[in-house]
This record gives sequence, C-alpha cells and structure tokens, in this order.
Amino acid sequence: MKFIDEAKIEVIGGKGGKGCISFRREKYVPLGGPNGGDGGKGGDVVFLADEGLHTLMDVSYRRRFCAKNGKHGGGGQKTGAGGDDIVVKVPLGTVVKDFETGEVICDLNHHGQSEVVAAGGKGGQGNMRFATSSNQAPRKAGPGLSGEERLLKLELKLLADVGLVGFPNAGKSTLISAISNARPKIADYPFTTKVPNLGMVRVDDRDFVVADVPGLIEGAHEGVGMGTAFLKHIERTRLLVYLLDMSDHAHTNPAESYVSLRNELMSFKKDFSQYAELIVLTKTDIPEVRELSDEARALLKKETKADIYCISAATGDGIKELVRAMAEHVGRQW
Repeated sequence: MKFIDEAKIEVIGGKGGKGCISFRREKYVPLGGPNGGDGGKGGDVVFLADEGLHTLMDVSYRRRFCAKNGKHGGGGQKTGAGGDDIVVKVPLGTVVKDFETGEVICDLNHHGQSEVVAAGGKGGQGNMRFATSSNQAPRKAGPGLSGEERLLKLELKLLADVGLVGFPNAGKSTLISAISNARPKIADYPFTTKVPNLGMVRVDDRDFVVADVPGLIEGAHEGVGMGTAFLKHIERTRLLVYLLDMSDHAHTNPAESYVSLRNELMSFKKDFSQYAELIVLTKTDIPEVRELSDEARALLKKETKADIYCISAATGDGIKELVRAMAEHVGRQW
C-alpha cells in the first residue's frame, strides 16, 4: 500500500431545502391559512479518526467530498428531511488545516473522534412562519442556505512516543525490528526506509510506540536527499533517540554526527531542542567499533548531557537496557 501523508481536498456541506408555500384547502374551512413547512437542513461533512487506517491514500484520490442536500418543505406543515452527512475516515494523527490561511481546524488524535469540517446549510422557512396579524396569507418562503465550502490541507503526523533519528544505514530499521512488532525492509544500502515505520514495544505492563524515520543527511532541511518530508512524524514524540554508526566511514566522529543530526532537526523545527534525548552507538558487535566506544563516549559528553548506550541489534547486546531507558523516559511524561 502506498504511503501518503499529505492531501489537498475540497469539502462542501449540503444545501438546505427550500421552504414551502402552501395553504389549507379544506371544504367548510374558510381562510384556512398558510401551512407550508420548512426545508430540511443540508448534510455535514464529518471527519472521523479511525485507528485502522495508516495513510491518506483514499482521501487523496477522491479529492472532493459533498454532503447531501436537504429536502424541500411540504404542505400540511411538513418539514423536509435533512440531508445525509458524509463521513470521511482518516488515520489517527491527521491535522486538518484551511488550505488558504493555514489555520488548524482540528487535530484528530483519538479513535472515534469526529469533527464537522463543513456544516450543511440551514433549511428555508415555510410560509407559515411569515404569517402575521396584518399578513395572514403570506406568499413567500425562505430559500435553503448553501452549505460551507472549504479547501483543506490534510497532514498525517504519526502518533509515536519515541523517534529514531540517524543517518542512512545507522541501524534504525534493524533496531525497531529487534524491539517491536514492526518488520521494515532492511538492506545494506542507503535509504532502505522510504516511509516511516511504527512499532509497538512492551516493557513489563506498559506499551509505547517507536517510529523509525527515513535517514537524514546533511542539508536535509534544504531538500537534500529525502529532505524533511518525514520529520513531521516525530513532532509528537516524547523522546528522540539518535543512532550513531561508527563503522560509517563518512561519519567517523560521533560528536560531529550528533551535532549535525541535531542541527538538521532544529532547522526544521526549533522546538526539537526541548525534547528529551538518548544517544545510541550502534553495531558494537564489530570489534573496531567496540574498541572506539570509550573514546566516542568521551567526545559525546562534551556536546550533550544525554545518556549514551552501546548496542548491537544483531547480537542483542545492550538492547534490554536501552528499551528500559526508553520506557522510563516515556513514563515520566505520561
């Protein structure tokens, strides 16, 4: 299934039904008076958060969502039926914005949460509503009002507690597959991960969600590589975990790698500087990496106060300690 995390769509509420012009016409009932009923309200366009969805693909392909119009009023004081609402299901984490102004209309974070994004128009009044002592036989009725029309931008921001950040091939996909139920594609070439992956991790009686974001490279905030297209998916996280691979000959200094990654994140969003952090030295099953780990710790301590962990997802070394540290950090903010 194709992963789509942005969409531009048009939503139109249903038009209200017309009011009716009608009079009582019964034998032996002189001056029966007006009895035209009101038109029915137009249907609403409603967004509904559904935990079973993981992409905006269905929404992006349809593009235009129109609710049904209300029915016209009838004689005998009959009110027209309201138009049917149209319910649009979207994934959890969908942010709905006005396309023109950028104003956030709603943020759908909970399963079953619903929001009206385009209200239907009010039905017109029937002529019985216009009767007065001086005008007992009004021959006018109200037209139905048009529903709201809006151009919307939808952004999907995945709901995760922990975000894994690193250069390509740092071991993010291997780690998330080792600690969770996620099974991302793993290979020994850059940008294996082309979409964010979510994995559920269980520690004792607590669960938390980890997101593996496609690898960053220097200049990502300017569009280099895969750019910052997926960084919005770690905006909601409580903890950032930086994975540093010392076997990567292009990034031999772990302190410089950490600073570079952090700068890319802050160029995207300054608030990332306030997020809790852990630093992980990966692939320590490789002898030369293991020998450099103490030196790497010393260099990193000059740049950050974050806790540093050495792991090997291949052998399992250090994984339990890292997962418990993740759970502890996430638990502090629950």
